[in-house]
This record gives sequence, structure tokens and C-alpha cells, in this order.
Amino acid sequence: MSGGEVAGILVAVFWAILVSFLAVVLVRLAQTLRATTKLVADVTEQAVPLLADASATVRSAQTQLDRVDAIATDVQEVTSNASALSTTVASTFGGPLVKVAAFGYGVRRAIGRSKDMPAQPSRRAVIVGRAVPSDRRRKRKG
Repeated sequence: MSGGEVAGILVAVFWAILVSFLAVVLVRLAQTLRATTKLVADVTEQAVPLLADASATVRSAQTQLDRVDAIATDVQEVTSNASALSTTVASTFGGPLVKVAAFGYGVRRAIGRSKDMPAQPSRRAVIVGRAVPSDRRRKRKG
């Protein structure tokens, strides 16, 4: 055998090893692609109903949000009307009611004072035949 034949055999052996290695890699790659294809098919089968449910949920949520927006607008209008009504009532009845309450308070207080106060004693008290001024009597007791 000559050197060229040995080199040819070595190149052929290395080429066979390389082809074998590439064959193993291609077989494993084919298995991985089959598993990936199956996984994608399974995910697609499960994702399509989930996406349909999610779409229905989003549509329902949008409907509810539209209703809430309408309710909030109505509540805002009612609040502004109630505020205007309360302002009107306060300005219309507030002043006169305060005056009536103050007058009633004054009358009650005046009546209360007149009940609490004893009757005014006469300026002179009669004691067995002689008159003594009431001021002297108070000074003696006090």
C-alpha cells in the first residue's frame, strides 16, 4: 500500500465517522421536530377554546363597563340636582328658620327666667306693729 492509498483510507474512515455522526444528529433532530409538532398541535387544540372564552369574557366585561358608565353618569346628574336643591332650600328657608329658632330660644329663656325669679318683695316688711326696710333685713342675714 502506498501513502496515497493510506491517506485515502483515512479520509474514507473519517468521512464515514462524520456521516454516522451527522446521521445520529439528523435522527435526533427529526424526533425533536415530531415532538414539537405534536406539542404545537395539542396547544392549538386547547388554546382555541380558551381564546374563544377569553373573547366572550372581554365582550361581557365591555358591556358591563358600558352599563357602569351610564349609571355613573346618572349618579353624577342626580348628585348635581341634589346639590342645587339643597342650596335652594338652604337659601329659601335657612334665614327665616334661624330667625324663628332664635326667637323661640329668646321666648323660652325669658319664660324660664320669669319662673326662676321670686316675686319682688315689697319695699317694707311689717313686723308686729312697725315697718322695717327690706334692705336692712338682708344686711343682717348676709
